[in-house]
Amino acid sequence: MIKVQVRPNEPLEAALRRFKRQCNYAGIFRLAKKHSHHEKRSDKRRREGRERIRNIQRAMRKQMRSMTRSKRRKSKVRGGGRRGGMEEAPAGISAAVPTSGPKRPEVIETTAAQTSETQTTSAATSES
Repeated sequence: MIKVQVRPNEPLEAALRRFKRQCNYAGIFRLAKKHSHHEKRSDKRRREGRERIRNIQRAMRKQMRSMTRSKRRKSKVRGGGRRGGMEEAPAGISAAVPTSGPKRPEVIETTAAQTSETQTTSAATSES
């Protein structure tokens, strides 16, 4: 049971606001609304099923959001902070040089046609 004592020199409206806030936090209004009318068993089951589905969908959305956030964090380029990243090239050098960040090996992409050509040429050289 919720009790509110009116403080000395406190207006009654302020005490009522505190009482309403405490009732709201305790969920009394929600319970009163829920029990104000009779609810058939079938309606109750249907409502609870809808609530379950809604909670599952909410959890899935939250999980997808957290997955996309983690992907964004992982894809950030290192050295892009205040001092890192690309700087202006000193006099005499034509291009800007990255000052920080990991050294990445170059990746050479090949198509299926290129790989089949190399296999046929290597097979032809081994036969002769």
